[in-house]
Amino acid sequence: MAMDKQAEYVLSTVEERGIRFVRLWFTDVLGFLKSVAITPAELEGVLADGMTFDGSSIDGFSRIQEADMIAKPDPTTFQLLPFRPDEGGVARMFCDIVRPSGEPFEGDPRWALKRNLRRLSERGFTLDVSPELEFYYFEDASPARTVLDRGGYFDLTPLDVAQEYRRRSIVALEQLGIPVESSHHEQSPGQHEIDLRGADALTMADQLITARLAIKEVAMENGMYATFMPKPLQEAAGSALHLHLSLFEGETNAFHEPADGLSKIGEAFIAGLLTHARELTAITNQWVNSYKRLHGGFEAPTFVTWAHNNESALIRVPTIQPEKPERTRIELRSPDPATNPYLAFTALVAAGLAGIERGYELPPETMENVAVTDADSRSAPNAERLPSSLEEALDALEQSDLMKEALGEHIVEWFLKNKRDEWRRYRRHVSLFEVEENLPIL
Repeated sequence: MAMDKQAEYVLSTVEERGIRFVRLWFTDVLGFLKSVAITPAELEGVLADGMTFDGSSIDGFSRIQEADMIAKPDPTTFQLLPFRPDEGGVARMFCDIVRPSGEPFEGDPRWALKRNLRRLSERGFTLDVSPELEFYYFEDASPARTVLDRGGYFDLTPLDVAQEYRRRSIVALEQLGIPVESSHHEQSPGQHEIDLRGADALTMADQLITARLAIKEVAMENGMYATFMPKPLQEAAGSALHLHLSLFEGETNAFHEPADGLSKIGEAFIAGLLTHARELTAITNQWVNSYKRLHGGFEAPTFVTWAHNNESALIRVPTIQPEKPERTRIELRSPDPATNPYLAFTALVAAGLAGIERGYELPPETMENVAVTDADSRSAPNAERLPSSLEEALDALEQSDLMKEALGEHIVEWFLKNKRDEWRRYRRHVSLFEVEENLPIL
């Protein structure tokens, strides 16, 4: 009945607001947003029955002999889009992908997350996610990569000329129903951060997909380019997607323990993330370029470690406030903003839940600074390194029974196929570095 009422709300809002088009959104396996627009005349039928499309044309979906797929809108995600208002009202809804039989399609990243969140719910938990979304503003998308400003961390000076565009992005996000906690200039010229207010994992995955589009749309409207590329500049900081995670049992924060600050459940969840860190890294850091950030310094994590308030660790436990137990959380620092959030959250739920169900023991925290590059001879005592390349990360994923179970064989198969092709193309590529280093002397 709740869905019926929400569908009625969608229909009445479209009529009252004069909406001309409703966009149905979903993502492929890599997290690229797909969209098809329908008119109000088609909306009621699509809400009831979904919309058929050719799944064989979507990367990671179906083969030609089983092409038909149905996009079923989720009316609870209905939202008016603020972009280009002079062209008439436009709204969007995220969709779940099902087969013509009505069965959920196992290649749908959103369904994979919902399935794993249902496992979490059966144990009485919900996962709250608060992301720090980092990105760069460039003048355009050319290889020159000219940054838009010369500001630095937390700058609010004429050097940070992009602050106005960041403000416009925040206005757009709030118009889209995405609350923003804060924003600021990041470490490097042209680099910015917008922190979203925490929400349940499914809602936040939808919001991250929306936020990336909104930030790019605002940039484009102002004649510039926003990128979520993990490491667009060699001698500058990479862009991260630091994820603050909290587990709740009803209204109670399951990570909080009044006596010790962090509960046994919290410790087991961290232990699960650490134990399975290498095998889930291909999902949270899915691009060749991701590993230039992870092993490039600037406080990006390199080792599988945890610590209190140590920003070089893979997992950081921020200062716990005994009088505010709802704020107890952990921060995972490896993901980058070019990940598919549905798959990333799925992998994190599976790893954390494995730690709880299997009783993993939390290893000692790392006190030293372990933010080092591959060229540095130091290493973290008794700590594994995160994969140093996409190929190494894919090998770890392919050997992971936990990730195959969580993501599903279909998604893992297509993901590996796509990403191994990316690695092959990268391996054949003759870079400017090689030409500049070798051509004059060889």
